[in-house]
Amino acid sequence: DIEVGAKRIAALLDPLPLSVEVVTNNLDEMLSQAELFSSWAPNIVVKIPQITQDGIPCCGVINALENRKIKVNATATLSLGQVILAAKAGATYISIFFGRVADEGGNATEVIINSVKWIERWGYKSKIIVGSIRSTGDILNAAMTGAHALTIPPQLLSKMVDHKYTRETVKQFVNDAQKAKRMMDKAITETTIK
Repeated sequence: DIEVGAKRIAALLDPLPLSVEVVTNNLDEMLSQAELFSSWAPNIVVKIPQITQDGIPCCGVINALENRKIKVNATATLSLGQVILAAKAGATYISIFFGRVADEGGNATEVIINSVKWIERWGYKSKIIVGSIRSTGDILNAAMTGAHALTIPPQLLSKMVDHKYTRETVKQFVNDAQKAKRMMDKAITETTIK
């Protein structure tokens, strides 16, 4: 059950936000679902797409929800233009899809940097979240953009932590420490015997 799961996760994350996405192409149903989802926990943020499957803009839905004090994550964002419209509509968060921007031949890093600059320059409250991260290179590039948050798949986090030369360095530290201990023990033994 989505409601039970969302409430459990929201309780674990509280006070951090949990995004729950609407599952409809109808603007009125988006409003109804958002009202329902946001009633489950105070830290739930409702994900609203930039446009419907039919290309109908959802900025009116974003604005209506924010006016009702329901926090919105404007999702499926692929351009600075979409960021501007979502920020003007009042979105609390705007999720830029890094990998999908690149899939279309765009420069995702540039889109994010320009989005952050624009939001800061004009004083909007929206925070940029970077999603659709597919590689450690994407993580590093996105991390340098000034985005407020990155959504990183767990398998990529483990790749960032591990590095063969780090392992070799740690192994050398252990070997050096053991060697130093043996030398100190030998020096103490020789000093005691004399």
